[in-house]
Parts: sequence; C-alpha cells; structure tokens
Amino acid sequence: MRESDEALAAAIEQCAREPIQIPGSIQPHGFLLALDPHTLTILQASENVDQWLGLDAPSLLGQALGTLVTDPEALVQRLADIPGDDPHPFHLGDVRFVTPGAKGAYAILLHRWDSVLIAEFEPATDVVAVYGRLYPLVRAFITELQDIQEVEELCRRAVAEVKRLTGFGRVKAYRFDAAGDGLVLAEDADPGYPSYRGMCFPASDIPPQARALYCANRIRVIQDANYRPARLVPLENPKTERPLDLSYSALRSVSPVHLQYMRNMGTLASMSISIVVRGRLWGLVSCHNAEPRPLGFQARTACELLGSVLSLQIEAREAHADTQRLLGLRQHVVRLLSAMADRDSVADGLLSVPEIFLGFADAGGASIVSEGRCESVGHTPPAQVVEALVQWLGRAEAGDVFHTDNVGRDVPVHCGLAAHAAGVLAVAISKLHNHYLLWFRPEHAHTIDWAGRPEKNVAAEGTLHPRNSFDKWREEIRGFSKPWDGLVVDAVEELRNAVLGIVLRKAEEMAALAGELKKSNKELEAFSYSVSHDLRAPLRHIAGYAELLTDFDGDKLSDRGMRFLEHIADSARFAGTLVDNLLSFSQMGRSALRHSDVNLNALVEAIQEEMAPDYEGREVQWKIAPLPAVIGDAAFLHLALRNLLSNALKYSRERTPAVIEVGAYHDDSLAQTVVFVKDNGVGFDMSYASKLFGVFQRLHRMEEFEGTGIGLASVRRIIERHKGRVWAESVIGEGASFYFSLPDQQ
Repeated sequence: MRESDEALAAAIEQCAREPIQIPGSIQPHGFLLALDPHTLTILQASENVDQWLGLDAPSLLGQALGTLVTDPEALVQRLADIPGDDPHPFHLGDVRFVTPGAKGAYAILLHRWDSVLIAEFEPATDVVAVYGRLYPLVRAFITELQDIQEVEELCRRAVAEVKRLTGFGRVKAYRFDAAGDGLVLAEDADPGYPSYRGMCFPASDIPPQARALYCANRIRVIQDANYRPARLVPLENPKTERPLDLSYSALRSVSPVHLQYMRNMGTLASMSISIVVRGRLWGLVSCHNAEPRPLGFQARTACELLGSVLSLQIEAREAHADTQRLLGLRQHVVRLLSAMADRDSVADGLLSVPEIFLGFADAGGASIVSEGRCESVGHTPPAQVVEALVQWLGRAEAGDVFHTDNVGRDVPVHCGLAAHAAGVLAVAISKLHNHYLLWFRPEHAHTIDWAGRPEKNVAAEGTLHPRNSFDKWREEIRGFSKPWDGLVVDAVEELRNAVLGIVLRKAEEMAALAGELKKSNKELEAFSYSVSHDLRAPLRHIAGYAELLTDFDGDKLSDRGMRFLEHIADSARFAGTLVDNLLSFSQMGRSALRHSDVNLNALVEAIQEEMAPDYEGREVQWKIAPLPAVIGDAAFLHLALRNLLSNALKYSRERTPAVIEVGAYHDDSLAQTVVFVKDNGVGFDMSYASKLFGVFQRLHRMEEFEGTGIGLASVRRIIERHKGRVWAESVIGEGASFYFSLPDQQ
C-alpha cells in the first residue's frame, strides 16, 4: 500500500471514530439546559445562554428551573406529560423567563436521556397559525400516498411536499444500496441549483456512526453552516461524569468535516429526514439551501411525520413486492422438489427442468457436482473450473451458502472462475462428499454517475477533508454481476434443507432395500451352497457309472451308443465342475477374510506351476514385473489371480506366442495398489464390458472357449470383499487387460 493510501485509510478510520453524539456543544439558534430529573435544578447550560437570558452559564448552575420562569406550576404540570420511555424531544409548549435579558416566549423541547432531562429552547412562534397551515398539507399528502404504487413516485411526491413545507432551494430523496452508496431517485430544485437526479453519493460521505444516529434521530437541521458552536458548561454530565450524549437533541452540533462538506457543495443550510424501513436506514430526504435558513420546530415536526409516513409506505410496497417474489421462488422450489422426487437422483430431477432450475436464481447457467460428476445447464464454466471452485469451497470456511457478485475479488485466482463468470451462488448439499448446487451469472457492465469523484482529501495533520467538486463524474463498472437478491439466498437455504430431506428419504429407502437384498443374498447363498453340495454326489455317480459302463460293456455298444455315453460323461463332468465353482462362489461370501501381508510375486509363481500342464506344448511368453506386497487374504487373492491368468491363457490360445503380462502400480491419490493382467488374445467388445463380471455371463460361445461363466464373477466378489474394485479394457483382436485395486489399509 502506498503512503498516501495508508494516510487516507488512517484518516477515514479516524473519521469513523469521531464521537459525533457527544460533541460537547450545540448550534446557537437556541440554548440548552440539562436538568436533574427529580429536582429540575440546572446541571449544565450552553454558553450562549447569556445571549438569550442575559445570564452567563456558570451563574445558572445549581438553580431550579422553576425560579427562572413566570409560571413554574404550569411547567411542572406539563412535565408530567412527558413519555417515560421515548427519548425523542417532546414539545411542552411555550415558556417565559423572568431573567432581565429574556427575549419573549421560548418553545421548549424536552426529552429524558443520559440520566438527565435535556431541555432545548427556541424562539416561540404562533403554534395555532403554523399548525393550521401545515395540517391540511400533511393530511392531503398522506391521503395521496395511498394510491401511489411505485417507490420512485412516492419519493418524488414526498420531495415536492417537503419543499413546499420548508421552502428549501433543493430537496432530493436518495436510496442506499447494499454498499451504502446513495442513488438520487427524486429531486425538486429551484433555478440555479445543480441537479443530482440519477447520480450517486458514495457511502463514505456518511460514516457508520452518523448512519446509526440517522436511524435513532429521524430529523436533523443545520440552519447555518458557518455557525459558531456554543459549548456546554460544564463539559461533562455531573450524573455520569462523561460528556453529555446529545443523540436525540434537536440543537446538537455537527462534525466540522460535515460543515466543510456543505460549504464545498455551496449549501449553507440543510435538513435531513431519515427513511427507515424494517429498522434499517433505507435512504434520506435531504434539503439544501444556498443561504442560511431558519426552520421552526412545527415545520420540522411536520416533516418528521411526513418522513415516518413515507417510510411506512415504502415498507408496505417492498413487503408486498417481497411477498410476491417469495411466492414465485417457493413455487420454483416446489416444482424442483417435485422433479427430484420423481427421479432416482437430485441431479436427474434438476436437469429435467432446466428452465426452472435457472429461473429459480435468475442465473445464466447452473451446475450440479455430485459423486465426482459435474453436470451443467446454460452458460457455465468448464467442468474442471467448476470442480476447482468446489474444492476451494470445501476447504474454505464459506458456510453452507456462498455468494458473490465479483468472483475476481472473492474467489482465488487459481480456480480460474473469473474468465468465465462474474457472479456465483453455491449451496453445499454435502461438504464431505463435495456435493454442490451452483448458479452462475455473467458480467453486468454498467456506468455510475457520481456526484463528484468519490474520493477524500487528507490534510497535512492527517485529518479528513471532504471533496471539493460535486460535478458529475462517470465510472465504468466491470467485473461485477447483478447482485444476488437476499430472498434468493434465503430460498436457496430452503431448497438445501428440502434436498437434504429428499436425500435422507432416498438413503432410508436404499438402506431398507439394501437390508432386504442382504437378506435375500444370504438366502441365495445358503440355497446355492445347499444345492451345489447336494448335486455333487449324483453328478459324480453319473460320471463314474458312465466310465464303468464304457470299461465293462463298451465293446457291446454300437458306435452310436458309445457317442451317447461319451456325451453323458462329458456333460456330467461339466456339470460337476459348474457345481464345484458355484459352491466355491457361494463360500466366498460366507467365509471370513484372514488378512496378512501377501507376496504377489510368490502367488504368481505358484499359479504358473499349478497351470503348467494346461499350457504344456504351447509357446507362452510370460512378462512378470516386480510386484509389491499387499494386505489381503492370501487364499482368496490366489484364487482371483488364478482365474485371471487362466482366462489370459485360454483366450490367447490361438496366438503364437501367447504373451501374458502381469504388473502393478500405486495410485497415491486414492492410496491403493492396482494389479493388472494383460494378454494378446481375442479380446472382447467394450460395449459389453459391464457384463464381464456377472455370474454366468459369457462373451464367447461355448464351442469356441470352454468355461462356466463364474470365474470373473468370483474375481469381482473377492476384490469387492477387500474393499477394492475390478475393471477391464480391450480391443477386439488385440487382447484384453484386467485390473483390480486393493486399498493400502484393510
């Protein structure tokens, strides 16, 4: 950061800490007395009291207010009418002082705050005449507002009415956006006043503590920007031993920075009326005058009432608009949930209604990341960019819902998202499994017309000076999308909870189904074991008696009879082999695994020796790479490798030489060892690869290659029981490659 930037940041921070609610002084168009709430003795007085009463402030301290007024009993009676829980100034009527320098009657505004009664006095006016003029205007305005629907038209009408009530040279209404910048929606100005209609005032014009005061005290008047503040005597409130809190005071002095801001703007008098909607500062009605301008409390009260009515009307319009918007969003949610409920997965349901999926968040594109897959609709970043974003979201403490209208600012550069989208809204269905729903918005390039370049100046002593020019300054805004509506963000939360409900229900259904399947599998295993065991003896008897009949009475049979007898014997032997394999297959699911360190090279060597008679006389070229030791059940892994090597020999029978390759590699990302067996045999069609590892599934005719169709199913069962997986690759006529993986830890 440059030195000038550091100085500016420090000055802005200092300005934000300025205690504007305890300035220690008031504006001099009236005077202030702080009273003990029980005895009405004067605890503090503004130093300009001598100009109004002819007595200096120190001489008033400790005196009872009743001794200074002409009708103390009436004053005490009026004090009983002050609301006890309302800190806003209350008009008690007019009062006359008996001091020699008193100048007629004074209107008294009084409120309870900071452990004292704060009494403020201004020259009195004809209340009946003023209210008689203001009341019909305010009543007509309130009636008129009922028929206006558009917020901008409400502001335009309010601006015109405030100008008529106050006579200020320029009155404007502006609304604050999420960043705190104020856009001027309506304006009414006399000739010669610069127009700010459609321009923006930067958030830095109103520091945070000033915004808080605008919410608490809905109206503020500065009659002359060149006023000389009147200090309080003593400076500290005797009740609290701290400076008196003037948050609700009508005469409170304002920051010198703001007074300089007014003078730079060519404004010597101002009034601000707060527009507060749902407890937050929505905007301001701001009044300016090129010359000092007094404004009686009756007109201020009327304007404050007008501001309250305007606030309520805007709140009602926005509440109605939000209700309609929320209704539309919930209709979208219902349709999305209906689509998901009718499909097997969340992704299938959402993708079946792409218009609703996109329209729900008013997005240009959307993606669903689930189970390692990324599926998208509309204009979205490439899958690898979406996956990188999801990986970052899973690591970052972004909460269940993340949204930004500037990915270049809020998303790390390495994700590469800024090149494809400007805004993103993401909701985590499961952070553990990186299951996310994401919506993307394109860049919304636009211009902002500022009322002067939105920058501050720092003086040599480090204090902040407001800008000098308020001429229109245009800024091009790039890299931002349209901001995400808060209702959409809330609706995404609702959608997430609903999706979690659907996922949970489907998981319960799957768990119930898995339980039933497990039970059925156990019954099938028991059945296959029983049948296989019971069939072994009869089949062996058939094969045995066929051999005996051939040996003892073969010479008595015709050639045709001998062929029949050979068919019986071959079929009995095949059926016996099939039963043995079925029995072995059923035992694989029933037998407990005995894990140990397994030397794969030793297993392969032993299998080669066992199968040596099967490939005797053939030219077989073995390529056995150094194999690692793995963790598993040695007997079962022996059977799995034997089945794979047997298949490799069988399907390369027509090759000279037959090349059988056995190897392994380690997958660090998945912490597993992958073992493969490759051959140069006939291969298979990859479109049928999903059938390879099923029971009784064969991709070649029995006449071409013998087999029962159980070998590869056994391999799959063995490997799956070791928490691994099996797969195969092939090109017809060029051989096949079979793989299985074993995790490093069992």
